[in-house]
Amino acid sequence: MKFRLIIDKEKEEQIVATVHERTALIDGIEALISQYADRIPGYTEDDIKMLAVADIECITVLDGKTYAIDSGNRRYRLKLRLYELEQQLPASFIRINKSSLANESALDRFCVTYAGSVDAVFKCGYREYVSRRCFAQIKRRLESK
Repeated sequence: MKFRLIIDKEKEEQIVATVHERTALIDGIEALISQYADRIPGYTEDDIKMLAVADIECITVLDGKTYAIDSGNRRYRLKLRLYELEQQLPASFIRINKSSLANESALDRFCVTYAGSVDAVFKCGYREYVSRRCFAQIKRRLESK
C-alpha cells in the first residue's frame, strides 16, 4: 500500500483512495474522514471546538467577525468569511439577510415586529432580522415544499 500527501494551497482539498477491495481499514478511514467532513472549527477565547454543521443554528457577522451560534445559544468565532461558508455548507443553510445564514431546520418561527420588520426566531432562542428580499425567497422556498 502506498500513501501520498500533496500539499497545494491553490487546489481544492480532496481525498481519493484507490483500493482492491473494501476492508475494515478502509471502513475506518472512511469513518474518520466523514467525521471531520461535516465539521467546522469554532473558536472561543480559550478553546477550539469542532462544530457539527447540524448543531449550528445561525451564522452571522458581528463587528466584522463571523460567528456561529449553536443549539445551546453559544457563539463561536469562525475563521472563514460568510461567502466561503455559504459555498461549503449544505443547502439547508439559507441567507436571511446581508450578513446572516440560517439553518432551515433550526428555525422555530418568524415573528413580525411593531416596526413591520420580520425576525427569525431559532430553537435556541436567538433572534435575527430577516430582510424583505430574503424573506420573499424563503417564503417561496417554504411554499414549494
